[in-house]
Amino acid sequence: MFKRLHDLRTPVSFEFEGETVTAEDGDTVAAALLAHGVRHVRDAVVSGRPRAPYCMIGACFECLVEIDGRPNRQACLTPVRAGMAVRRQSVAGGTPDGGAQ
Repeated sequence: MFKRLHDLRTPVSFEFEGETVTAEDGDTVAAALLAHGVRHVRDAVVSGRPRAPYCMIGACFECLVEIDGRPNRQACLTPVRAGMAVRRQSVAGGTPDGGAQ
């Protein structure tokens, strides 16, 4: 499990799958979700198996999520913003319920 080395100095809250996540200002979405205990951010297109952030530098695309209705955002490269809405992505270019393309 990922653990922060210090208490949040400048907290920022956003929503992931309807749940409030509090992150450190400057965190990426992927880092904030991992610190919150989230391990599954999308499903593989072919197998449907759960995927999680992997490289944390934008090279692997394992952390694709929908942010504020826009699919295919790399969570490891996107800084958190107060009030943003993040959802799992389970199909190419969209969400499990057929959301935005």
